[in-house]
Amino acid sequence: MQSQKNIQKAIDEIKNDFLLWSRYSFEERHGFPFILAPHHETIANALEQIVLGKINRLIINVPPRSGKTELAVKDFIAWTIGHFPDAEFIHATYSKRLASSNAAETRAIIQHESWTTFFGKPQFRDDTNAKDEFKFKQGGIVYATGAEGAITGYGAGKKRAHFGGAIIVDDAHKPNEITSEVMRKNVIEWFKNTLQSRKNAPHTPIIVIMQRLHEEDLSGWLLNGGNGENWHHIKIPAITDSGASFWEEQFPIQDLRRDERVNPYNFAGQYMQEPAPMGGGIIKNEWWQYYTQAPVIAHKSIYVDTAQKTGQENDYTVFQCWGVSHNNQLYLLDQLRGKYEAPELLTMGRAFYHKHKSDQNGTLRKMAVEDKVSGTGLIQTLKREGVAVLPIKRDKDKITRAFDAAPFIESGNVFLQRNAPYLADFLAEAAVFPNGRHDDQLDPCFDAVCDIQSPRRTPLVGKYGS
Repeated sequence: MQSQKNIQKAIDEIKNDFLLWSRYSFEERHGFPFILAPHHETIANALEQIVLGKINRLIINVPPRSGKTELAVKDFIAWTIGHFPDAEFIHATYSKRLASSNAAETRAIIQHESWTTFFGKPQFRDDTNAKDEFKFKQGGIVYATGAEGAITGYGAGKKRAHFGGAIIVDDAHKPNEITSEVMRKNVIEWFKNTLQSRKNAPHTPIIVIMQRLHEEDLSGWLLNGGNGENWHHIKIPAITDSGASFWEEQFPIQDLRRDERVNPYNFAGQYMQEPAPMGGGIIKNEWWQYYTQAPVIAHKSIYVDTAQKTGQENDYTVFQCWGVSHNNQLYLLDQLRGKYEAPELLTMGRAFYHKHKSDQNGTLRKMAVEDKVSGTGLIQTLKREGVAVLPIKRDKDKITRAFDAAPFIESGNVFLQRNAPYLADFLAEAAVFPNGRHDDQLDPCFDAVCDIQSPRRTPLVGKYGS
């Protein structure tokens, strides 16, 4: 008797815990365990809040191949239908075929023993057996459609206080159409004029789960107040603030870092959930000018941005030498980038300075270093050695400094060396700023532009010029 009570207690515990049931069902259906990651718990907790009525507008931005459709569409509909067999759902994706496939797989989950053990035999109506639609004798329905598709005659949710179904949108945009403003806006217009009107009650939950593809995708439009409602927003980046993978078992950090290097624009949106505008953010790709051989340089300066720490996920220390031509244009002549401890930082800084001091193409006026953390020590030591070093106090945030520098760059006055080994990394960082993980190469660039636009700033000469 006690054993039977324990069994029933375990069944009730699994039945009433969404994530616990999802993991059990997955293993029973597939024959191998559900590999749990923190983001699964975050998503599951938010979906339970939907059922409890504490959230009714939810956006979840999460990387592709993260298990989002399995958890937030198929398992969620199956589990809630088990508890509320009269619940009414509309499920939409960018593809009618994909939405229908998701609905068919949801039905298969409901028919599986891992569902019937907890909720009993499902009572499907005999008059609907299509891939994109199935109904229950108790009044429940699951209807699947593609973005921009008609939804005539169908609704979601119930006119009652407790949960009665939801609208679930999974990846509303087709990735290869996201750059088309027409296609992008078509999806938003469909959501605005068709999908959200299919609520059977004002409080019917709407769940949007997707990878970010564009600043003006459906998530971006909603989060910026597009439909006038407040949305509970969950953002799950592939690389956490601590520099770890959000799901190391499936996405090793070294693989994520490689993807980030290969395609920083796509990575910023799809994986980090911080889409950068195509062609560059504040600084557009086409604004940069290029040179193969530097012209005669009137004078030059070194600008240094030192990292606070040398850990793998921290920013780099960057030394840049910028030359000013006789027609007052800027040329990036050289760059050194790395992660250096204090002794090595001093060695690299000293060598970089003397390298360009001895170069006869233009007089080296100064080395300008941000006066903070490791930069302060570098300034003090190099000054004692007679180096023309100038401390920089940045009194504006990075974005403001970028906007200050943008007109000069846009005017075609900043030149990069075409075949420089650092060029690809520099351009990649600039393209996703301010949404990229690093901006260390842009800080000294903005310093150089600020200098050339500030004639009142007196160059360091004489005392430190020997």
